[in-house]
Amino acid sequence: MQDTDIEIAELAKALAHPARLRILRLLLATPGCIGGDIVDAVGLAQSTVSEHLRILKAAGVITGEISGPRTCYALNPAALGPLAEFISTLTAPSAAVCCVPNDKELS
Repeated sequence: MQDTDIEIAELAKALAHPARLRILRLLLATPGCIGGDIVDAVGLAQSTVSEHLRILKAAGVITGEISGPRTCYALNPAALGPLAEFISTLTAPSAAVCCVPNDKELS
């Protein structure tokens, strides 16, 4: 369980930046996107985009395949499975939850 928690936390950390979310949306819309195209679309410096791509790749969220002088990036949806499963468990609490205040405690 602890290893899974670490994996989920690392995935969440990799997604925790607006520029990285923009990159993921771009890759969803244009699979096999070239790094230079990502820089143009995101509107940040090339070095900044490279760092965001490195973080996403290290977390396994994207893949990068070298094709000549360019790197072609794509989403790796399977990597988000543990995070998606965890989020799906965060549903409304059942009626048997012990910490829900009752009306008397609110007065």
